[in-house]
Amino acid sequence: MLSACGGGSNLSNNAPANEIAPNNQSAAVSAVSISGAPLSYTFSVTVQSPDTGCDQYADWWEVLRADGSLVYRRILGHSHVTEQPFTRSGGPIELSDNEQIIVRAHMNNAGYGDQVFRGSVLEGLTKSTLGSAFMDELAFVDPLPASCAF
Repeated sequence: MLSACGGGSNLSNNAPANEIAPNNQSAAVSAVSISGAPLSYTFSVTVQSPDTGCDQYADWWEVLRADGSLVYRRILGHSHVTEQPFTRSGGPIELSDNEQIIVRAHMNNAGYGDQVFRGSVLEGLTKSTLGSAFMDELAFVDPLPASCAF
């Protein structure tokens, strides 16, 4: 679903959570909605992950440019054992409306998941896959989680 509202955009491209099941240890992005205006977007990202507590949980989602450069990272400060899938918002995210981007999630003990969303704010984002090793060195770039609350 893709919609636009006056005074900015409110874009959404949702796939039912059960269509994107993470493997036994990875986090999958199952929906992304975007609101705001160029250079100041807010993303609401839905993640499905096999959280068990601080030993295994989705610890962030992030937005990358198509070249793999990090644009934004939303740190998740705790596990979501009883809330699956879960949605968290972040921003402002400095992007032009036609920039090609990737939205993906990370597990503290398993790295990046391969279920992502790709596209642009202007054209919309669609469900896609991306090798979990793509730009996996970003897992060591700040900002990083300081701890896990529960």
